Amino acid sequence: SRLDAGEDLKVLYRNESNFGLFAHSGGGIGIAYRRGYHVHGTRKRMLELEAQNFKHPKEIKSVNSYYDNSKGFVYGKLNSFLLIRPGIGFQNILFEKQEKKNVEIRFSYFVGATLAFAKPVYLEIIVDNPPDAPSISQEKYDPDKHFPSDIYGKAPFFRGIEQLRMIPGGYGKIALSFEYGKRYNVIKAIETGALLDVYPTHLPMMAFAPKQQVFAILYLKMVWGKKWF
Repeated sequence: SRLDAGEDLKVLYRNESNFGLFAHSGGGIGIAYRRGYHVHGTRKRMLELEAQNFKHPKEIKSVNSYYDNSKGFVYGKLNSFLLIRPGIGFQNILFEKQEKKNVEIRFSYFVGATLAFAKPVYLEIIVDNPPDAPSISQEKYDPDKHFPSDIYGKAPFFRGIEQLRMIPGGYGKIALSFEYGKRYNVIKAIETGALLDVYPTHLPMMAFAPKQQVFAILYLKMVWGKKWF
């Protein structure tokens, strides 16, 4: 009954798993899962898996003002990106919870792979402009061929999904988490951190922006999970 109530049993919960939702400075949101194993009383080895979208800071949504029913699009955007990060790291307790009302503070660091999945952007292009209605063609965006006045809007998201390709890279991350849950076998925490994604080649994100191989991201995460023996 004391275990079910989440009381402090003065024994070590050797295992931990948690799920997180986070917002990040890369212009979107992500999800994360971690599995932890105690190395000793205040240190855990952690395995993690994350997925997030990623946008270039110069992405600006616009519309073709010459047409009343035109759709929004991002001029110059070459690809849409989804990032998957499998990694391994360690988590250390800096301040251990002594009472239920206390907050436990942890410091973590991780390294791993970043798998960037790039899907080319397709647009609806005006190929003919008769007086009554424009004739539309769905085409892969080409910065040398397509200009704002020719673009009617963005094509459906899954257009071009068969051309999806992966660009491998790596990442490093540091984080602070603050566990505030009142039950010792249940995890409720807020985590904030910074990570660096590095790729061997530049990511083809925007046609008219400097090429980048290194991206720094800040994030804020809500975490829920459990501990067991």
